[in-house]
Amino acid sequence: MDDGSVVAVAPSIDPPAGATVLDASGCLVTPGLVDLHVHLRQPGGEEAETVETGSRGAALGGFTAVVAMPNTTPAQDDVEVIRAVRRWAAEADLCDVHPSAAITVGRAGERLVDFVALHAAGVRIFTDDGNEVADAALMRAAFEACLPLPGAVLGQHAECASLVCDGHLHEGAVSAALGLGGRPAAAEEITVARDLALLRLTGGRLHVLHASCATTAALVRAAKAEGLRVTMEVTPQHLVLTDAACAAGDPTFKVNPPLRPGSDVDALRLALADGTVDAIATDHAPHAPHTKARPFADAPPGMLGLETAVGVALTTVVGGGHASLETVLGALSWRPARIAGMTDQGRPVAPGEPANLCVIDPEARWKVDAAMMASRSRNSPFAGWDLRGRVRHTLRRGEPVVLDGTAQR
Repeated sequence: MDDGSVVAVAPSIDPPAGATVLDASGCLVTPGLVDLHVHLRQPGGEEAETVETGSRGAALGGFTAVVAMPNTTPAQDDVEVIRAVRRWAAEADLCDVHPSAAITVGRAGERLVDFVALHAAGVRIFTDDGNEVADAALMRAAFEACLPLPGAVLGQHAECASLVCDGHLHEGAVSAALGLGGRPAAAEEITVARDLALLRLTGGRLHVLHASCATTAALVRAAKAEGLRVTMEVTPQHLVLTDAACAAGDPTFKVNPPLRPGSDVDALRLALADGTVDAIATDHAPHAPHTKARPFADAPPGMLGLETAVGVALTTVVGGGHASLETVLGALSWRPARIAGMTDQGRPVAPGEPANLCVIDPEARWKVDAAMMASRSRNSPFAGWDLRGRVRHTLRRGEPVVLDGTAQR
C-alpha cells in the first residue's frame, strides 16, 4: 500500500523491508464496511456512548465508515454541531464518521433546516430519525429543497406517529399477552406509501430507514420498478429476530420499529436476496445499562449492533441460505457507500483504490459477550449467541486500526 492506496493484488507478494505483515490466511479481504445508521449519542448522551467508543466498536466490527444519526442533544441540525461531531471523530481516528443532519430544526417537525448550508458542510443524508416527519406538506418541501443539492437524500423513520404513540412492541399476540400497547405494521406502511407518493410528485430521493415489515418491501420493490429514486435498509435484528423474543418482557428486545412476526422476517430476507434491500444497517442504539433495566414499557428502544453485524449476517443470513455472501457483503459495504456518496469507501480491492479494507475470517467461531464490547452500553440482543464469522483486521487508508481483533488506538 502506498499513500493509503492499494499497490498490488496478487496470490503472493514479497513485502518491502519494514512492512507490517497481516495474517489473512483463510480470510475474505473485502472493501471496508459502511453503516448508514448508527447512534453515537454525542453530544448529550455520553453516558451511553461517545463518538470515540462508537468509532472503536465500528472499527472492531469491520466498518471503515459510519453515518451518525442526528438525534443528539442538541440535535445535529446546524453546521456547528456537525463540525463538532467531525472533530471528535478525527480525535478518535478509528473510522470515518459522516454526520447526518436533521430534516427539521430540533427534529420537531415544524421548520426545515438550512439544507444549503448543511450540504455545503458535507452533509448528504438528512433525517429526523427517531421521529417521523409527519407533516406531508413539510416533507414535500424538504424533497423540493434537496433537489438542487447533489447527492442529498432524505431518510425517513417510517412510523406514523399517531398510530404508535402508545405502543412498545409489534401489535399482535405478544403485545396482547404482555398487556402492552402495540405498534402496528400499518404505521410503517402508511408513511412509506405517503413518502413514495411525494417522491413521485417531486422527483426527489428517499431512503427508507430500518424497514421492518413485508408491506414496506413490496412497496419499495414496486417503486423501484417504476423508476422512483428510493433505497431501503434493513437491520440484522429485523432479518433474524421476531416479536416472540419479547414474550418474556425483556427490554433488551425493545426497538423501534419493533421486531415483527416471522412472515415479515421472511419477506425482508427475500427482499435482501432479490436486491430490493440496498443496505444492511445496524441502527446501533446504545443505552446506559440502568435505563434498559427498567420495565419494558419504561425502557428506551434500541439495540447494539456494530460489533456483531458480520457474525450475525454470516451465521444466520448466509449460513441459513437466505442470501449469498456477495449480496450480504454488498449490502454491508459498496451499496451503502453509494447511497451516502462516499467516493472513497466500498471501492474494489484493486491497485490504486483506497485501502479501506476489512479482513473477515468466515470460519472463526465466537460467543457474543456484551460486557467485552467497546460500547459504554451492554444492550446487545445477541448476547450469548454462538456465531461463525468474525472480523480479524480493519484497515483505514492503509493503516491497521484493528489487528487480530484488537483495536490499535
